[in-house]
Amino acid sequence: MNYTLNQLNIFFHIASLQSVTKAAEALHLTQPAVSIQLKNFQDQFSIPLTEVVGRRLYITDFGREIARSAEQILNQVEAINYKTHAFEGHIAGRLKITTVSTAKYVMPYFLSDFMERHPGVDLVMDVTNKGRVVRSLEENEVDFAMVSVMPEHLNVDRVELMRNKLYLVGGTRRKRQSGAPKVDIFRKEPLIYREPGSATRAAMERFLESKGLSSPKKMELTSNEALKQALIAGLGYSIMPLIGLKNELRNGELEIIPYRGLPVTTHWNLIWLSSKKLSPTAQAYLDFVRKEKDRIIKEQFAWFERYE
Repeated sequence: MNYTLNQLNIFFHIASLQSVTKAAEALHLTQPAVSIQLKNFQDQFSIPLTEVVGRRLYITDFGREIARSAEQILNQVEAINYKTHAFEGHIAGRLKITTVSTAKYVMPYFLSDFMERHPGVDLVMDVTNKGRVVRSLEENEVDFAMVSVMPEHLNVDRVELMRNKLYLVGGTRRKRQSGAPKVDIFRKEPLIYREPGSATRAAMERFLESKGLSSPKKMELTSNEALKQALIAGLGYSIMPLIGLKNELRNGELEIIPYRGLPVTTHWNLIWLSSKKLSPTAQAYLDFVRKEKDRIIKEQFAWFERYE
């Protein structure tokens, strides 16, 4: 046996993703390079690691056992690297964070200085929907989550970061009748919603219900970016977070339409399970956020705070 760490890593990715092509993409390698390493790795075993049925790759029972062992070896190698940094007096380790989709406009700014100061820290950040964020936290898959609505069924601690303000927004290409009351936007124009379960959608629905408003025309989109493009194209109006609209407002593609009762204001929160024992890396990040959050908001989000 003379396999390498590189071959173990490649096979682990193939087994995890059930695909040579996807493994190549994840590792930023060419598909032929991954296929060659898979063959070289396979040649060292008398029992098949994979099999192809039709055009689909399957991992054999033996292959799954080897993949589990490969994962353990790779984790141990990673731990050695982190321990080396630690003995040199550096903060090192893996920091795992999950955020709801609209927080992708916020979270990187609360990470960049920390990552620059601590090159021994590896960041894994998942941007997903609210349900997946809560599940990742609940199943202890991550150190922290960033949300605007607190999960009521979990016992969590939090650091409140900054405001999340939602406004009535429309594309400048869509023209309304001159002099028409703004309430007609809700009564006559198409309204565009995020998907069920989205915190943005919930905030929009609560506002409409509180005002006794409803629209005869509704559309539903599953991402903030898709919703923005729909507004720019003139498909309708929506109530959505200001945080992701900086460039479109500056370019004149979107406009905020003042309306009584808006903006709806919540707060972005960095949260973690109260029962979780934070790793030294996670604790260092939490200390950083507590100390630096006001400076980061002032330096990076002055444009945002000007809107009221």
